[in-house]
Amino acid sequence: MKKLASFLFVAALTAALALVGCSGGSGPSEGGAPAAAPQASAPAGGVTLPAGLDEGPRAGESPVDEAKAALGEKLFQTKGCSACHAFGKKVTGPDLAGVAKRRTAKWIESQILHPDLMTKQDPIAKDLFAKFMLQMPNQKLTPDEAAAVVEYFKQKDR
Repeated sequence: MKKLASFLFVAALTAALALVGCSGGSGPSEGGAPAAAPQASAPAGGVTLPAGLDEGPRAGESPVDEAKAALGEKLFQTKGCSACHAFGKKVTGPDLAGVAKRRTAKWIESQILHPDLMTKQDPIAKDLFAKFMLQMPNQKLTPDEAAAVVEYFKQKDR
């Protein structure tokens, strides 16, 4: 009975953390090589992410927009991203150190804007979900805000 109660407590705590959540990008811990493009399977509701989100230059290969990076840093702090993510260490979500060197800006932005779809359709996001057992919540950032967070990640990776 005690084991069942402990299991239920851990399960409830994990669910609560997922709901309170974080909104950062994704990334570290999955190795340096780009993964295959997302599959084109249409989930319930029929929304499909574009293929090839992680194909092309890595986000960190382009110059950092310092003004956008400053906004991205503020969003990272105010949206609660640091509850799950850090740079240089794993919290409850992936360590973000080097994410701009491993992923494209399109992939990171999609992870921020559509974490639920990414977990269902993108092989990298599926792997991260399996590893961390935590669904990143959608913090309802705009595309411009997500781009600013990517700029912050690029700045941190310099």
